[in-house]
Amino acid sequence: MVGNDHTSRVWKGDSKNFKSRYPNTGAGFLIYCLRLMKREKREMKGFFQVQTPEQLLQKIERFKPISDERVSIEDSLHRVLAEEIISTIDLPEFPRSTVDGFALKAKDTYGASEKNPVLLKVIGEIPMGVVSDIVVKEGEAIKVATGGMIPKGADAVEMIEYTEWIDPQTLSVTKPISPMENVVQIGEDIRAGEVLLPKGHFIRPQDIGLMAGIGKKEVKVYLQPKVGVISSGDEIVPIEKDPSPGEIRDINRYTITSMVKENGGIPYFLGIARDRLEDLQEKIERGLRETDFVVITGGSSVGTMDLTMEVLRTFPKTEILGHGLSIRPGKPTLLADIGGKPFLGLPGHPVSAIVIFHFFGKPILRVLSGIPKEHACDEIKIRAKASRPIPSIGGRVDYVRVKLEEKDGTYWASPVFGKSGVISHLVRANGLLKIDIHEEGLEEGEEADVFLI
Repeated sequence: MVGNDHTSRVWKGDSKNFKSRYPNTGAGFLIYCLRLMKREKREMKGFFQVQTPEQLLQKIERFKPISDERVSIEDSLHRVLAEEIISTIDLPEFPRSTVDGFALKAKDTYGASEKNPVLLKVIGEIPMGVVSDIVVKEGEAIKVATGGMIPKGADAVEMIEYTEWIDPQTLSVTKPISPMENVVQIGEDIRAGEVLLPKGHFIRPQDIGLMAGIGKKEVKVYLQPKVGVISSGDEIVPIEKDPSPGEIRDINRYTITSMVKENGGIPYFLGIARDRLEDLQEKIERGLRETDFVVITGGSSVGTMDLTMEVLRTFPKTEILGHGLSIRPGKPTLLADIGGKPFLGLPGHPVSAIVIFHFFGKPILRVLSGIPKEHACDEIKIRAKASRPIPSIGGRVDYVRVKLEEKDGTYWASPVFGKSGVISHLVRANGLLKIDIHEEGLEEGEEADVFLI
C-alpha cells in the first residue's frame, strides 16, 4: 500500500487533513486511504448523484425519432405522422344536406306554423350519389336524403319531421327555417391547401376517416420503436417454473413488455441475465444491436449497480445521464445514452419498475415514436382530495397508490399502502397521487394531482 501511486498522492495532498483526523498512523492511514478511494470511485461512476424527476426528464429530449415508412391509412392507427397532411380538395365538394327532408328556398317558409302551414309544390327527388340539373324556384321543394346534393336555387333543407303530404305533389311545411339551415356548403368542412394534421400527430380513428375523406391512401409514419427488455438477477426464474425458496417468478418481463405494447413500441424479450458480467454484457450488447431502446429491470439498485455500470463502460460513446432520483418508489433509476440509444435501468421490485417506466420509459418511447418533445411527458391526470392523512418526507417526490372514488362531483383518493414488491396493491389502485418534493404529506381533504393508471 505504501508504494501505491494513489496512496502516495493522498498522503501528500491531504496530509494535513489526514493528520488532524488520524493522529496515529498505521491502521488509521489504511482506513483513510480506503475511504478516499471509495469516494473517488463513487464520484467517477456517478453513483447515486440524485436528481429530481424534472432534471432527468429534461435529458430525455436528446433522443431523436427513429426512421419512417409509408403505410396504408388502414395500418396507420396509433402511429405517429412523419409528414403534414394537407388537403388537395374542398370538402364537401358540393353543397349537401345534413338531414332527410326537402330542399327549398328558406324565404318560402317564413311565417309557417302548425296553425298556418306553408304549401309548396314538390317537383321531384334527388337520389343519393346523383347530380341533378333541377333548379328550385319560389314555391317549390325537392326531396333529398342526408348527405344528398342540394339542387341549384335551394338554400336550405326543411326536416321531414316538420312536413306533411297534402297530395302527391303538395307539401305542408309547419316550421320556418333560415338560409343555409341543414346545409353544408362547399369547403365548409375542409378547404383545399389547409393543413389538416401536423407532423408528430398521434393517429386516431377519426383522423383516418379525415384522410379517407380527402382521398389519402397512404401516409408517412415513424417506425414503432423496438424495445429490448432484460430481466436480471440470479433469483429470477421463468413463470412456468415452480420457484425454490429464495427465487421469484419473472413478473417484470410481462408488465414492462405490456407497457411497451400499450405505448406503441414493439417489445423483444432478451432473457434473464444472471449476476455475471459476461451474461449481462451479452444481453445488453444484443439489445443495442437489434433494438432502439434497452430496458433492464433489477440492474439499477445498489447491489447490482456496480456490475451494470462496469458493463456499460465497455460500450463506446456511453454517457450516464442519471443514477438516482429523488422519488419514491424508484430511487435507484438509471438512465444512459449509449451511442444515441437510450438505456433505462429500472428497480427490480415490480411496483417500482411499473411506476418508473410509466413516468420515464413512456416519454422515451414517445420521443422515439415521433411525438413532439414538448408533449412527450403529457399525462392524463385529475385533481382529487385525500380521504385520510397521507404521510411523506420532504426532499423527494412521492407517488402514492390510490383508489379513486367520485362523490357528489368530487374525486376522493384513498391510499393503498404497501411495499414496492407487492404488486397486488397496485392492481387494486387506479391512480398515482403525487406529493411534491417540497411537501411533507397531505392532510385529509387536501387536493393533489392523481395520474390515472
